Amino acid sequence: MSPALPEGDVAPDDGALPASAFEGSDERAFAVYLHVPFCTVRCGYCDFNTYTATELGGGASQHAYADTALKEIALASAILPPRPVSTVFVGGGTPTVLSVPDLARMLGGVRDAWGFADDVEVTTEANPDSVTPESLAALAGAGFTRVSFGMQSAVPHVLATLDRTHDPRRIPDVVRWAKDAGLAVSLDLIYGTPGESLDDWRTSVEAALATGVDHVSAYALVVEAGTRMAVQVRRGELELPDGDDQAAKYELADDLLEAAGLRWYEVSNWARTPADACRHNLSYWRGDDWWGVGPGAHSHVGGVRWWNVKHPRAYADRLDRGLSPAAGRETVTGDGAVLERLMLGVRLAAGLPLDALPTDARPSVAGLVADGLVDGHEAVGGRRLVLTRRGRLLADAVVRTLAG
Repeated sequence: MSPALPEGDVAPDDGALPASAFEGSDERAFAVYLHVPFCTVRCGYCDFNTYTATELGGGASQHAYADTALKEIALASAILPPRPVSTVFVGGGTPTVLSVPDLARMLGGVRDAWGFADDVEVTTEANPDSVTPESLAALAGAGFTRVSFGMQSAVPHVLATLDRTHDPRRIPDVVRWAKDAGLAVSLDLIYGTPGESLDDWRTSVEAALATGVDHVSAYALVVEAGTRMAVQVRRGELELPDGDDQAAKYELADDLLEAAGLRWYEVSNWARTPADACRHNLSYWRGDDWWGVGPGAHSHVGGVRWWNVKHPRAYADRLDRGLSPAAGRETVTGDGAVLERLMLGVRLAAGLPLDALPTDARPSVAGLVADGLVDGHEAVGGRRLVLTRRGRLLADAVVRTLAG
C-alpha cells in the first residue's frame, strides 16, 4: 500500500497557480515527471503508487493511460507558458510495461506543450525483463536518451526476498542492448535486504561495475508499513539488518565505485563524470521547477507544491470532467523553505555555501567538522558545507543539527 498523501490546502479545480509561482522562473530549470502506475508484479518491499494490470480497468487501464496522461499535460500547458523542458523522467511502476508508441506519445505531448531544451535529458526506468534490443532501439528513436534499470541485486536469493522476477544474468545483456541503441545507462541497487551478506553485496556492486555503466544508484532498503515485507518482518519471517550492517555496505559500495572511477555526487548516486549524473534528479535537489503528471505525482513550481489524487480511476475521472487532478497543495516559505533547502542541498557533493545557511546555524559547522561529519578543508577554504563519508551516513543528523 502506497503512503498517504500529505495534508495541505485545497487545490483549485482549474489547477491555477498564484502569480508568485512564476516569479524568477527564467532562473530555474523546468523538468517534467511522468508517472506510470503499472507493474506486472508488486514487489514485497515496494510502497510506490503502483498497480498490477488486473487491479484496474476502464479509463485507468494500461491501454487508456497515455490518453489520460495527455489530458493532464494539456491542462498543464494552459497553466504554465512555454519554457524549455530541461529533463523528462518516466518513472513508476514499470514504465516499459506500456508500449513504446504510448511512451512516445506522452513524450511528444510534453514536447508540444513546452518545447525541449537543445540538450534535453529524457530518462525512463525499466525492469531488466521488460525490454528487448528492439524496444530499446525504439525508445532511442522516440527521443529517449537514458534508461535506468532496476537491477537491485546480482544474487538470486536476495532478488527472491525482494520479489524481483528478473534473471540477474540478463543484466549485462540489457546494458549492452541499451548502449548499442545509443542510450546512457544507470543501474539501481538496493542494500540491506534481509539475508544479504556483505559478500552478497560485494557481488552485486562488482557485477554492476563489470557492465561498464557510467552511473550507479545505491539505496538502503527501507521497509515501509503496509507492505508485504513489513508483515513478514513483524511475523518474524524476515530479520532486518542493523544500522552497522547498512553502514558497512554503503562504505563498501563507495570504495568499489570510487576505485572504478565513479564519484559520488549525491549521497546515494555515483557517476563517472559530471555529464553522467542524472540531471533530472539534480533538479529536485536544487529546488528547480517540475510538473509531475500521473496519479499521486507531486509537482513544484516557484515554491508552490501540489500532489495529485492517488488512485488511477479517480485521476482519470477528474481529467475526464475537465478538472485538475490535484488533491491538495502548499506554499513553502520562510523557515520551511530554509529547512527544505538544507535537507536537499546538504546531500550533494557540491555542498552548500556557508552563507546560504541560516545565521544561527553557522556556529554549528565547527562542531560538525570536529565530529568528522563535514569536510574542514571545504568549510575553511571553500566556504562550503560538504559532507564527509561519515557525514553522508549521518546526513539526517547533520540537518537536524543545522536546523537547531
